[in-house]
Amino acid sequence: MLRTIIFKIASAIHFVLWAPILLVGLVNGRLNNFLVISCARGLALLARIICGVKYQVHFPPTEENGVPILPNGNSRFDRKAIVASKHMSLLESIVLSSVVPNAFFICKREILWFPIYGWAFWRMGLQPVNRSRGKTNMKKLAADVARKIMNGRTLIIFPEGTRVKPGSHAPLRRGLLFLAHELKLPILPVGTDSGIYWPKRGKMTAGTANIYFEPMLPCNASLEEISDAINRHSA
Repeated sequence: MLRTIIFKIASAIHFVLWAPILLVGLVNGRLNNFLVISCARGLALLARIICGVKYQVHFPPTEENGVPILPNGNSRFDRKAIVASKHMSLLESIVLSSVVPNAFFICKREILWFPIYGWAFWRMGLQPVNRSRGKTNMKKLAADVARKIMNGRTLIIFPEGTRVKPGSHAPLRRGLLFLAHELKLPILPVGTDSGIYWPKRGKMTAGTANIYFEPMLPCNASLEEISDAINRHSA
């Protein structure tokens, strides 16, 4: 537990030191994105040094016995898709923003109100939703997301809506299906066991967390199919 406490103190110092750097980065979009991702990677480095939490990214096979796997018809020529990920800790947010080019997330509107960091997230293109008004206007959300995707961005969404503990399979929200249908985008499921090593609360445990990219699903996949894929290798 001592290492976890030290990590939290180091994280607080890390965020304070990065704040003026991110403030400077607001002047340029590309610079801002680079600095935000660098700040996130620095947090992952602290977790590795202090708590021994490492990570490994796994991709689905592209060939079998030396013979390329035939395309299943779900891949688009422009390679666009919605990345739908299991959410257990900050780690998958850090890894996905680093691995997926030009990524953006759907987030609560209040996150963008944080001084400096919220401004940097806004500059990075995070898509806010106002949950205080109740039901989200999905048509407007789809239109906003579509504009970002047309500009070369990739949407990453946590369809369970919150971080979950290992062994928990929270029901997926139907907003993912609406966006996939409306935008005609396949779904790229991602599983993880990061909650074993970097839980939402409590002690961090040394070890190698895994991020699993699963085979692509079509835009008309069911919630059950998506859930099965996300949880296939998850803790």
